[in-house]
Amino acid sequence: MISERPAEVDDPAVPGHWEGDLILGLGSSAIGTLVERTTCFTMLLHVPRMEGHGAGSSIKNGPTLAGHGAEAVRDAIARTIITLPEELRRTLTWDQGAEMAQHARLKVDAGVQVYFCDPQSPWQRGTNENTNGLLRQYFPKGTDLSAHAPDALAAVAATLNARPRKTLGWKTPAEALDQCLAQINTHRVATTG
Repeated sequence: MISERPAEVDDPAVPGHWEGDLILGLGSSAIGTLVERTTCFTMLLHVPRMEGHGAGSSIKNGPTLAGHGAEAVRDAIARTIITLPEELRRTLTWDQGAEMAQHARLKVDAGVQVYFCDPQSPWQRGTNENTNGLLRQYFPKGTDLSAHAPDALAAVAATLNARPRKTLGWKTPAEALDQCLAQINTHRVATTG
C-alpha cells in the first residue's frame, strides 16, 4: 500500500519513482501511461487486446477478457521500463485495478517495487492524473485506443516530453531526464574509476 512507500518518493531530488495508470477507450481498449515524478517524463504503453476479447459470451467467474489484462499490462510495463537504468526504476505507484494483479512478477521482471493507492484516491498519483489529462488531447474519450500503434504512441510521448513545464522551471521532461541520466553516468564513473 502507498502508506508503506519509502519517504524518498516524495523527495523531488530522488528520481526513479513512477506513477502509472491506464487510459481507457472504446471496446475495452487501453493505453498504459508511466510518468516519472521528478522529471514528468512520460512513457506510453501499447497494451494489445487479450486473445479472445469480444469473441463470444463471458463465463461467470471465468478469466477476465477485458482488452487490458494483467499479463498484457505487466509485459508492457516491463518491456518499457527495463530500458532505463536501475537507478531510474525504483518504485511504481498504481491504483487498485485488476490490471496490476501480476505486480509481484513485475517486481521480479523489471526490478521495480509496486505500491497501490488508497481506494478512490487518484490524487495520490497526481503527476500521472495531470499527464493523463494532457494525453486526452491526443486520445479523446470514447475512441478506440487500440488503433494507435506503438510508433504513434512513441510520437505522442516525444511531443509531451518536449513540452516545457512550469514545475520544471520551464525545462522539458526530456531535458530533466537527460540531467538525471548524466548524474547517474557521472556517479558510475566516479565509483568505478
